[in-house]
Amino acid sequence: MNTHLLIENYYAAFNAQNITAMLECLSEDVVHDISQGGSEVGKAAFAAFLEHMNACYKETVLDLVVMVNGARAAAEFMLEGVYLKTDGDFPEARGQKYTLRVGAFFEVQNDKITRVSNHYNLNVWLEQINL
Repeated sequence: MNTHLLIENYYAAFNAQNITAMLECLSEDVVHDISQGGSEVGKAAFAAFLEHMNACYKETVLDLVVMVNGARAAAEFMLEGVYLKTDGDFPEARGQKYTLRVGAFFEVQNDKITRVSNHYNLNVWLEQINL
């Protein structure tokens, strides 16, 4: 499978909130660099992260643009979401809607994503949900 299609499949699974299909795109030892946070390693950690996110947020990737250069790829997109359940120390969830520009970076080996790094402006999100 080519890298461009792999990244598109990853985001199609994301939009469907299909954790199983997302995990099929990843290597066993995937590194996940969390925006505004640390890094986690492995599919199990990634699955737990996704389950938490799906409980707290309903998000859809729109206007996806994927760029590939060898074993690396980048994606830019708009993320439309609804804040469903209060997430940790963040403000209380009340069904607030938000839209964010997101950049993501990937490394790929043997047709599997080995690194995912997501980046967005947390302050923009906080402004949108603190209505």
